[in-house]
Amino acid sequence: MGLMQGKRGVILGVANNKSIAWGVAQSLVREGASVALTYMNEAIEKRLRPLADELGASLVLPCDAGSDEQIATAMRQAGERLGGIDFLVHSIAYADKEDLKHPLVQTRRENFRMSMDISAYTLVALCREAQPFFSPGASVLTLSFYGAEKVMPNYNVMGVAKAALEASVRYLASDLGPSGVRVNALSAGPIRTLAASGISDFRDIQRTAAERAPLRRNVEIDEVGDAALYLLSPLSRGVTGEIHYVDAGYNVIGM
Repeated sequence: MGLMQGKRGVILGVANNKSIAWGVAQSLVREGASVALTYMNEAIEKRLRPLADELGASLVLPCDAGSDEQIATAMRQAGERLGGIDFLVHSIAYADKEDLKHPLVQTRRENFRMSMDISAYTLVALCREAQPFFSPGASVLTLSFYGAEKVMPNYNVMGVAKAALEASVRYLASDLGPSGVRVNALSAGPIRTLAASGISDFRDIQRTAAERAPLRRNVEIDEVGDAALYLLSPLSRGVTGEIHYVDAGYNVIGM
């Protein structure tokens, strides 16, 4: 019997088989979990359907996280059709590509608002709408990056949004803790995903991280997936409000 046998949950953010969320989904399904996947638009749905079939996903639902109505509908449908929610994975973010090319000081108000909305507020909205369906001991996980804590090249407004996301994790952990729901973040090292393709000189970031990390390499999505498995499973039942690093140790290096 797998570690997640009988557990049901929702994963947002699988765009293709390079997505960190895909690594998380694979680890969960391998251990017996039943997963529902969401897509933002028709283009992503076309890529997602074959992956959902490969996973044996029980549900594939539309959910544009920029819409409160779609978030509410997706969480209600998932909760009702799965018979409850044991885990929720938030792996979505947004920043205008032009703003990632320019210093934070040049970020336009509308783009700043949108980055904060999609990258951070959506976690709050998802937790609120999923709350009636959370089972006792349910676990919420979001994906962050070290740029939330330290200045990273070409990360700019996304770093600020990820900092807000990590603060949200702590406050949500406090809000949901009395009902037994845990909220954590996983901060992965630089992985070349579809989202990362919008960051200039990303290969240089990967190379530098591999040169300086204690393990002298970058991490793979399956390693992140297995760390997520721990945070979403009963193995971490005493852990909440934490930022867990899976970056080959890069975050411990000062110089």
